[in-house]
Amino acid sequence: MYRLQQSPTDPAFVQDPYTVYADARAHGPLVWWEEYGMVAALDHATVQALLRDRRFGRAPITPRAAQPHLAAFDAVEAHSMLDLEPPVHTRLRGLVLRAFTSRRVAALAPEIDALAHQLIDALPPGRFDLIADFATTLPVTIIARLLGVPEAMGPQLLAWSNAMVAMYQARRDRLLEDAANAAAKDFAAYLRTLIETKRTAPADDLISHLIAAEENGQKLTTDEMIGTCVLLLNAGHEATVHTFGNGVKAVLESGTQAAFQAEDCDTAVEEVLRHDPPLHIFTRIAYDRAEIASHTFERGDEVALVLGAANRDPAVWQDPDCFDPERPAQPMTSFGGGIHFCLGAPLARLELKIALHALFTRLPTLRIAAPPRYANLYHFHGLEALWVDR
Repeated sequence: MYRLQQSPTDPAFVQDPYTVYADARAHGPLVWWEEYGMVAALDHATVQALLRDRRFGRAPITPRAAQPHLAAFDAVEAHSMLDLEPPVHTRLRGLVLRAFTSRRVAALAPEIDALAHQLIDALPPGRFDLIADFATTLPVTIIARLLGVPEAMGPQLLAWSNAMVAMYQARRDRLLEDAANAAAKDFAAYLRTLIETKRTAPADDLISHLIAAEENGQKLTTDEMIGTCVLLLNAGHEATVHTFGNGVKAVLESGTQAAFQAEDCDTAVEEVLRHDPPLHIFTRIAYDRAEIASHTFERGDEVALVLGAANRDPAVWQDPDCFDPERPAQPMTSFGGGIHFCLGAPLARLELKIALHALFTRLPTLRIAAPPRYANLYHFHGLEALWVDR
């Protein structure tokens, strides 16, 4: 098996991981990534298969050793659907879906549209950072409204979210760990108080509906609701901001704004999601001995599913490095797959469709004002800023 030596924090790799992916994939669907100490899957077929293979999962076989300085963070993560398996995962996801329905998501469309236009109205007249002035504000405002959190809490939600998601980045160190633990402690305490308030004074919001959700006589515990709310904010907000920024960059660089000026731009949104996704690695653990692509995984082996590489597989997409919003949509891996398929995918698609349409309809002459640079966030992939001009 080919041994890939590539630091995920190397500045050149942060700016362009796709060249490294293509070179490594030429050696086969699986490679050994030295810096991660595990096998990495790089082609579309193998990544899709591993996402759905029930011989692999997310929950550790042996509980990880407790780290006192991460006690608050671990307490929240213990109830995150992302790291649970059936039957606990099945019960939790089923209860959450009773509250987070497709009808509830679709009903947000007018609010998303109004907010997008409100934010565009407020943009500075000249040069501005689209990430800070638009892309960051829209999803956190919507998720706050959805959950039933006061909008004034938006900046604090962002601070907690940014601190916690740093735990999944290759640059993670003790300073970031301490900040993530403090954020988890404060975020959980805030949500616990809010949940108790809504038990006695429910409203038409997701937290109230999570409290009311019941299946076969079972309800969500307060800790499970906290874990769910944190996951919805952290995963949903972080991914949507990066996808929006990466997508606008690709649109402006390719001159394909017209594809998003049409009311029906679903296909174009799928290309945004495929071309430069916000999450590049999703790991899974082998629960049984399994042979995949001529390699035998033993029980306990981890495998890195490189979603960013799978979405650029030339076996599936012709000229995959090219951004083509008219490209026929095909199944991509940006939202994962199998039982851990992204719970917020319908909301992310809706936000991207409405926001991109509004932006390029209202600002048809928008152009890049400074060379965009990706931030050192791997295995996330997003811009430091996106300076544009009208």
